[in-house]
Amino acid sequence: MDISLVRTFLEVAATGSFVNASERLFVTQSAVSLRVQRLEDSLGKPLFTRSKAGAELTSAGREFERYALSLIKIWEEARQQVGVPEGYTKSLTVGAQYSLWPRLGFGWIDTMQQEMPTLNIRAELGMPDRIMRFLIEGVVQIGLMYNPQLRPGLTARKVIEEELVLAASWPAAFEEIVPHYVFVDWGPEFVHAHALELPDLTNPGLTLSLGAMAAEYIVSRRAAAYLPARYIKKYLDDGRLHLVPDAPVFPYPVWSIWRDDLDPEVRATAEATLVAVQSQVDADQSAVLAELCDISASHTVEVLGNTENQELNE
Repeated sequence: MDISLVRTFLEVAATGSFVNASERLFVTQSAVSLRVQRLEDSLGKPLFTRSKAGAELTSAGREFERYALSLIKIWEEARQQVGVPEGYTKSLTVGAQYSLWPRLGFGWIDTMQQEMPTLNIRAELGMPDRIMRFLIEGVVQIGLMYNPQLRPGLTARKVIEEELVLAASWPAAFEEIVPHYVFVDWGPEFVHAHALELPDLTNPGLTLSLGAMAAEYIVSRRAAAYLPARYIKKYLDDGRLHLVPDAPVFPYPVWSIWRDDLDPEVRATAEATLVAVQSQVDADQSAVLAELCDISASHTVEVLGNTENQELNE
């Protein structure tokens, strides 16, 4: 069986639309329709009910879906194992959002390779829905993301509490950054808390849905934005970014998602090394928050969306 037919079926099932599936697969809608038709011809049953509203799984389609997931998983296991380079004994694919590779994902890979030199590692980049789909299909065995959606066969663990801090490209007080503020969309909870508690910054004129990548925009312009403390520490250290005194922080949890059938030896190595990297990230964030406390008038860090203040223990 052509594995691309199975992948296309799962994409249509996940999106409920031939059009959306074509966009995700980077093929034409007619190509998606042809692949699904070929699969239906092979099985002798219609898999979708087509309508102007989209595509809905038939009873046969729902039954086939679990087999399709198994087929993809087996195929990925075979592809990865057969493709292990000479000198390596096991393989692991890790997926993460862009914001989580610098200062977290890359450090994790380095540590895993040191602890398990015979582990062949592949890295994937993607938005949460893409990483989740890869996890479900077995393309990726571990994912790092902000807002996971659990599925059977997957386990979520909190890695760190990402601290989003307000930083500017020049030393500035809060009121000075208002005309230069860039809104970085960190999701519904951040948007809600931001609108309620930072009304002076609610109409910035520029919104970036780029995650930590927005830091690359801010450092080269007279601008300010909420960015991950972990990510921008190097810019703070070399004076290219500056914390804004008295600005609240926003906790944004990072999760690791694990396939339950991950090789036990690989899992043990990945878990232990992630803890080690987490400790360094925590130390970097604590240093940034300590600096923010030090330059703020009250010497405390207010939490955006929380009526209580976090107070740093001296």
